[in-house]
Amino acid sequence: MNSTASRAVGYACAATGAAFFSTKAIFVKLAFTEQVDASLMLAYRMLFATPVFVAIGIWAYAQRRAKGLPPPEASSVIWAVLVGFLGFYVASAFDFAGLQYINAGLERLVLFTYPLFVMFIGAALYRQPITAFGIAAALVTYAGLAIVFITDLPTGGHDTVIGMLLVLGAAISFAWHQILAKRCIVPLGPVLFTSIALSSAGIFCVAHHLIFGGGNFAASPRFLWLSFGCAMVATVLPTFLINAGLSRTSPQAVSMIATLSPIVTIGLAIQLLGEPFTLPDAIGSALVLAGVGVFTWGDSRSKTLPTPPDPEVDSAAAEIRPT
Repeated sequence: MNSTASRAVGYACAATGAAFFSTKAIFVKLAFTEQVDASLMLAYRMLFATPVFVAIGIWAYAQRRAKGLPPPEASSVIWAVLVGFLGFYVASAFDFAGLQYINAGLERLVLFTYPLFVMFIGAALYRQPITAFGIAAALVTYAGLAIVFITDLPTGGHDTVIGMLLVLGAAISFAWHQILAKRCIVPLGPVLFTSIALSSAGIFCVAHHLIFGGGNFAASPRFLWLSFGCAMVATVLPTFLINAGLSRTSPQAVSMIATLSPIVTIGLAIQLLGEPFTLPDAIGSALVLAGVGVFTWGDSRSKTLPTPPDPEVDSAAAEIRPT
């Protein structure tokens, strides 16, 4: 396959992966029509997905040993578990809880703002400069969110406020994950790191339901099928597709293609859930997509122009999407 065709396949894999990731909120909202239990949905999603990630981790470890590399240090494994706790368990718990209160379109838009929180946290704790470009992108993004929020507030009322705050918590948690993950991506490698982080998150999600959800795993067949779909279609499959895209194109291209995710979520929410989409919703959504998309593009250029990118770090950062 020539380089042009390989890149085209990479773009297609990345776009398909981003689209599959965007179905998560749809599966959750449909499952909630059976029984509104965020912790049960979270537990079943990871019960179905975790065995696959464990198998991937075993394969990655075998590959590491076949190359003559030493076993990973315990400190790196522990750090990956902690990052999985914060970035996949905590973020997912906030996100699934938030979906009980707001529609899927607003959830995806709020969650999509996590790159801006990465910028804010980096500036506050690591003295990373915030550029005028970054400030402008943040203002455009949050102006868009404000429009969508104000549009939905008369209908949702108090629930809209609670749901948006919960999903903002998810975005902030995932931003912390993005910042802290680089500490263990290089020593573990992106595949083994992802496996450890997601497998540990699965354990935390099940424990969460045992502790906070009463430990009752009774569910209807439709609820189980929707949980399985969320695990395979919205979690496992897109991970492989994003990896396939990364192997054929750049992390920056994959990050930009990820801007498809909210568009797909909104479209599916209109078609499958009957969620309203008014002109103010369209304007607000366009502003959010423009703000985050332009910020991601500018940020990736600023990081890649001065020095060559680290392929291991950049690929792992691009392959992991908000849960």
